[in-house]
Amino acid sequence: MASRRPPVRRRRRRRRPGRRSDATWIAYGFAGLIAFGLVVAVVRWLAANWWVLVAAAVVAGAVGAAVVRGRVLAERQRQLQAAQLRLALSGPGGIDHMKPDAFEYAVRDLLQRDGCRAHKVGRAGDQSVDVLAEDPTGRRWAVQCKHKQDPVGGKPVGVGVLYALAGTYQRVHGAHVAVVVTNGRFSRDSRHWGAEQGILLVDRPTLARWAAGGTPLWDVLPRVPVPRDGRNN
Repeated sequence: MASRRPPVRRRRRRRRPGRRSDATWIAYGFAGLIAFGLVVAVVRWLAANWWVLVAAAVVAGAVGAAVVRGRVLAERQRQLQAAQLRLALSGPGGIDHMKPDAFEYAVRDLLQRDGCRAHKVGRAGDQSVDVLAEDPTGRRWAVQCKHKQDPVGGKPVGVGVLYALAGTYQRVHGAHVAVVVTNGRFSRDSRHWGAEQGILLVDRPTLARWAAGGTPLWDVLPRVPVPRDGRNN
């Protein structure tokens, strides 16, 4: 008995990837002609109605001018409010009732009131600086803020805070002036070491004069490094 041969399977042609049919290319061409026709129609219409472009340009210019004017007025209002900023230590809304983060923002706002360009940088890994500022004379200030919940009877700011600031304010932040601000008090070692190393200390009485009086910080402090251009304060 003769053996049967297996049926021969015909190989199907595989369509190469990325290859498109003629119908697809025809559809693309038809869509391109339609798009081109629409563009030509719009250009012709605008050429016949040129005043539409003029009107659109006038409206856009008016809107842009209004936006710029609004921003200028808002900045003037912010500067006016900053110049009038006065903060008390105690009482409702006073510095003593602030959270540490709000205290840092308050110190930033007071420096801006004095005419500085200041921003808050305090966060995890802030290298011992909470606020950086540049005053009108070009000095760069590095400020460490220490808010005390019990400013009178609580623990004073220790010298370790000054050690940390002394190690970073010049090398890391490129500052000329190092300041520690607190609504409390400083330990005896802090005062002694700060005087030796030129780190300025703003304690509770000094902060009260600065925050409520409107006098720039460099006029409240007894000694501040000379500005880069050699002028004294």
